[in-house]
Amino acid sequence: MSLTTKLTYVLPHRLLSSVARRLAYSDHPATRRWLIDTVTRKFGVDLGEALQSDPAAYPTFNAFFTRALKPGVRTPDPDPRALLMPADGRVSQCGPIEGGRIFQAKGQSFTAAELLGEAEAATPYTEGLFATVYLSPKDYHRVHMPWTGTLLRTVHVPGRLFSVGPAAVQHVPRLFARNERLVCHFDTSFGPMAVVMVGALLVSGVETVWSGEEIPAYGNTITPKEYRGEDITLERFEEMARFNYGSTVIVLLPPGVAELAGGLGAESPVKLGERLATLL
Repeated sequence: MSLTTKLTYVLPHRLLSSVARRLAYSDHPATRRWLIDTVTRKFGVDLGEALQSDPAAYPTFNAFFTRALKPGVRTPDPDPRALLMPADGRVSQCGPIEGGRIFQAKGQSFTAAELLGEAEAATPYTEGLFATVYLSPKDYHRVHMPWTGTLLRTVHVPGRLFSVGPAAVQHVPRLFARNERLVCHFDTSFGPMAVVMVGALLVSGVETVWSGEEIPAYGNTITPKEYRGEDITLERFEEMARFNYGSTVIVLLPPGVAELAGGLGAESPVKLGERLATLL
């Protein structure tokens, strides 16, 4: 285990993330410019894809980080049976949910019940499929719908804010089931679908299109919100949420409804709108 990963066990996660949030929302010209220039240079951000390609035009670092893309830069897979990749990034892992467990890395796994924060909610996904997508700081940070769905409920699950980078994924047990996260439950034409927005160290927040900022405030108790009857339906490929820094989104599908796209596996680079799975 690297020294950096070891340090994440003792760092004041929420304090550091709160400080990062203040910096991200600062409109101080020098602070904003330094943050944007540093991330663009260090991670190779392609501003040619952004709706606003001039880094000086963003009022805050957060506005830059959650930037929109030019129309047509990402398009959905044309096959009407294709479930879509929810974000740009890299596949951390994907595959079957075996015995209710989700594979994290060699020697590491966690249960769907732990991830969702509720044992009952995990039942429909037993022996189903999962895909975990890591968004690095260079990536587009808006998350879109893999398939058309009606929002049923969300669950804010409190936790730590470990890094979700590759080293931490390899060495921090049950990482995605320990970090603070927002679980979004949808009803779709094939049944239930869960999309989980996992927070991470220095992540300033998670926002949804239906409710605005969800994290922070950081939680200490599991907090569900019911949306049944509010008719919040989001179309396939429509934006659903965004991260205010690099993190991870996990999609859960029930058994017998789809098969993962061929060639998809750990470390596969992916783009929003590409094929995640195909309905059977």
